[in-house]
Amino acid sequence: MLLWLLAALLIVVGFAGLILPAVPGIPLVFAGLVLLAWAENFAYVGWLTLTVLGVLALVSVGVDFLAAALGAKKFGASSRAIWGAAIGALAGLFFGLPGLLLGPFLGAVIGEFSRKTSLRAAAHAGVGATLGLLFGALLKIALAFAMVGVFVLDRLL
Repeated sequence: MLLWLLAALLIVVGFAGLILPAVPGIPLVFAGLVLLAWAENFAYVGWLTLTVLGVLALVSVGVDFLAAALGAKKFGASSRAIWGAAIGALAGLFFGLPGLLLGPFLGAVIGEFSRKTSLRAAAHAGVGATLGLLFGALLKIALAFAMVGVFVLDRLL
């Protein structure tokens, strides 16, 4: 019973972490699902399903770092702006929600500005990085729901 409660707590905190910057959302959801499988001695959910869930969790980690850079690229940013957005996203992790929103934007703007482009082009790259970050957050939420869905389907079938 204690394992079930701890697993549920990990999953709930993990879903909160998909929005809160300091909480590792997907890893906590994954840990909670593994704990649920363990609580039932892996009788219903086995290692194959847990491996699929682990791959989904790893994909979500990559989403964090690539989303802002790809968003900047989609808006026509240079490679410097894309690298700036990725570095800004990483640096922004240390400054909470404002850092997560402004980090990729500022990184892309600085990177694009280092090419001696116009302020308008640099701001355009920053907007792309920010939109990429928001898309990445939505993708992480979808991955978390997919993980729970895979677990539940395997558990019930």
